Amino acid sequence: MEENIPLKPGERIDDLQRNGRRIIQDPARFCFGMDAVLLSDFANIRKNETVVDLGTGNGILPILLEAKTPGTHFIGLEIQEDSADMARRSVAMNQTEEKIEIVTGDMKEAANLLGKNCYNVVVSNPPYMVESHGIQNTKDAKAIARHEVKMSLSDLLHQTKLLLKPNGRCYFVHRPFRLAEIIAGMVKEGLEPKRMQLVYPYVDAEPNMVLIEGRKGGKARMTVEKPRIIYASKDEYTEEVKQIYGF
Repeated sequence: MEENIPLKPGERIDDLQRNGRRIIQDPARFCFGMDAVLLSDFANIRKNETVVDLGTGNGILPILLEAKTPGTHFIGLEIQEDSADMARRSVAMNQTEEKIEIVTGDMKEAANLLGKNCYNVVVSNPPYMVESHGIQNTKDAKAIARHEVKMSLSDLLHQTKLLLKPNGRCYFVHRPFRLAEIIAGMVKEGLEPKRMQLVYPYVDAEPNMVLIEGRKGGKARMTVEKPRIIYASKDEYTEEVKQIYGF
């Protein structure tokens, strides 16, 4: 029962509309958004695969991926202890401790903490903005989630390479304005881009997200999927997005 779930001041419980899964969130820190939901749909997790989420925040990606895919084990790595604690309590609330593990640690040390060449898949919804872009408080939880204060794009890609098994796959969501940097960085680390999808808020708008899949040691060939449109009209999701959310 919800009254037995340990909540801290300001926290709430949200229904994820997927296999009864719920999540604890604190709006004062950083609530998950559309990007995490779209990434959980874009990532192709197969039976018996192991998955690492770099910068897991409140654990949204491991929780959604455990509910939606046949993967065996999911690890969420998070540097902020308060967010990691929130994620662990959500995992316990969903009774998924046997499949989801939350680890507190620095993403720049991910491979040393979790093991090298061990995982089938790495996923991440990383900070989008470079450190110098508009940041004011480098200790603020929202700033850490949005800006490259604790990790850079190059850190993310390098640790992903170290974590993955040969032919392992990675899935990221990011902003299109950094797409050239993302692709160049992936190629440099031997994470060959294999699949990409641009996300548009409306059919006649500029894209505001990009989803990209890479393969460790893959050959140079990438498929660009048809665009994903979020809204059919103001405040009305497209049918595709409704299905992703489980409505």
